[in-house]
Amino acid sequence: MADGADLLFELGTEELPPVALKRLSDALTREFVAGLEAAQLAHGEVIGYASPRRLAVLVKDLARHQPDRDVERRGPAVQAAFDAEGNPTRAAEGFARSCGTTVDQLQRQQTEKGEWLVFRMHQPGQAASALLPGIAEQALNRLPIPKRMRWGDSDAQFVRPVHWLVFLHGDEIVECELLEARADRVTRGHRFHHPQGITLYDPADYAAVLENVGKVVAYFDDRRARIRSQVEATARKLGGVADLDEALLDEVTALNEWPVPVAGSFEARFLEVPHEALVTTMKSNQKYFPVFDAEGRLMNHFITIANIESRDPEVIRAGNERVVRPRLADAMFFWEQDGKRRLADHIEALREVVFQKDLGSMYDKSQRVAALAVWIAQQTGADVERTRRAGELSRCDLMTEMVGEFPSMQGIMGRYQAARDGEDPEVAQALDEFYMPRFSGDRLPQTPTGIAIALAERIDTLVGIFGIGLKPTGDKDPFALRRAALGALRIMSEHSLSIDLSELLEQAREQLGSHISQADVVEQVRRFMLERLRGLYADQGVAGDLFDAVAAVRPRTLPDFARRIEAVAGFRALPEAEALAAANKRIGNILKKAGEPVPEQVYPRLFEGVPESELWGHVEHLEKTVKPLLEQGDYTGVLKALAGLREPVDRFFDEVMVMADDPALRGNRLALLARLQALFLQVADVSLLQVNRT
Repeated sequence: MADGADLLFELGTEELPPVALKRLSDALTREFVAGLEAAQLAHGEVIGYASPRRLAVLVKDLARHQPDRDVERRGPAVQAAFDAEGNPTRAAEGFARSCGTTVDQLQRQQTEKGEWLVFRMHQPGQAASALLPGIAEQALNRLPIPKRMRWGDSDAQFVRPVHWLVFLHGDEIVECELLEARADRVTRGHRFHHPQGITLYDPADYAAVLENVGKVVAYFDDRRARIRSQVEATARKLGGVADLDEALLDEVTALNEWPVPVAGSFEARFLEVPHEALVTTMKSNQKYFPVFDAEGRLMNHFITIANIESRDPEVIRAGNERVVRPRLADAMFFWEQDGKRRLADHIEALREVVFQKDLGSMYDKSQRVAALAVWIAQQTGADVERTRRAGELSRCDLMTEMVGEFPSMQGIMGRYQAARDGEDPEVAQALDEFYMPRFSGDRLPQTPTGIAIALAERIDTLVGIFGIGLKPTGDKDPFALRRAALGALRIMSEHSLSIDLSELLEQAREQLGSHISQADVVEQVRRFMLERLRGLYADQGVAGDLFDAVAAVRPRTLPDFARRIEAVAGFRALPEAEALAAANKRIGNILKKAGEPVPEQVYPRLFEGVPESELWGHVEHLEKTVKPLLEQGDYTGVLKALAGLREPVDRFFDEVMVMADDPALRGNRLALLARLQALFLQVADVSLLQVNRT
């Protein structure tokens, strides 16, 4: 752009919150661009920078001026703008004042709807230097900062105290003051490597100057990639593979300006502790990357990222080893203390822990889950005694010291402790699987016992909470019932459990007994789960009307639901689908509006013509033909067979008056249509399909 120059905006602060850094940077870039576009300032590429002590935006080739533009505003109609004597009315004078002119300077415009007053002017574009301070201020005000702070005796408010401001357009400073910092061209480098100021002359040199002179890698993604590469290389030297948790990688990137990897180690004796606890404390408390060997076993090494290039890295290594050792020792202490009691010894203690005041204690819930899981095991072929035992022990690890210190060890600690107690291996595994899936997309339980207790847990929670009238409202879901429903649906669907959903919910209701106050709780929960199921199918590309067509016939099990979905999707693609869907809709409307009982029996002697007898012949034949297909669950075969009804159905509606005056004829024809409709309803309500070939 001939009349353009690069723009640099940098806000220097105290260390910004690491978990919010990337979000703040993205928001600043987005809001800054929005301000430029609203001001009609043309520009090229935009790059956002973020490090612990700075948020910055580089805009390539930003215009120095807005374009000139012709402004036109239409005011009141001439008829309303002047009175009978031709004097301006208040409407005309008010419009003129709002335009900064007088009525006699306004022009007139003739349109199809009459004549109007208009204001026209040529408006020269403003200089970017006059607009940029306001754009920057608005962008800063719109950042997602839940709670802003003040510092010193300043009235300014931001997420952290502000120390400097760089604002350059080309080689010129954009004169302004933001958050009580005066715009300048002086940035600052690394807090220790280059704390003194660095003068910038060209915005395009920003990143290179900071890195080469200031020892700061300003671009977040570059710094992140560098840390990833450093950690991977360091882990290889240690003979292992690092746990490069993406969230941890983001946080470490936000904590460092000049990342330098440091490898550390700890005593091998700590590896006796469940490695999940060691990993948790290393990642959550210390921001270390754990290292695993080729077999996936935790090694007694870790990798940390130092924000400094030390002359004596051994001092940094020793310091980190010294800091992590007490945390690992705590984990070992909890593990050893918990080993002094069996998991089953905690069962009675669950009586003292409230699950929900109207639904009893954790002990009560564990007993309900165990009983419901046994019923599920009987349906799925799982071992009943293992399932009962796993259900009873399912929440006992909540009472351990380890889970008290590391809540994320729920289930995991149950598995380790049960194995240490000598419980059946499948029971031990099930105690971990009890919590699966923990989040969207998480793996599912795999053992028959784990499947039974995980499903029972979620169903008991759903029926219990709905049963006391605490169903989710809006975005409020304190008992995570949506997650529970999705987890239960995934377990039943992906494991193809042929369990009657309504019967399962009824079993849970019986277990809850007098706790339940909602009479229709089973239907409430069923509808709630179907809405979640609709979402799961939508994610797979299944249209809503197809889902509704199947849901209308209330399939008993989720595998059966899936087979019907597949069959109706295939039917929908047939050339006969559009006509038969329309015919079924017409049949439904006729039967609904008949206003009289529909006879169950069809009498061929009452037929008056070929279309009736022909359609009846097809219906009788298909009732016999599809019966074995239905028994086999071959819904695709059923609908393919029913597709042959298109021609006789079309002929029937073309030539037969269903609502005849003769009650006998009318009733017989309604009975025929009811039998025809029933054929389709054995698979789905195809009248709900929206099939349009045009």
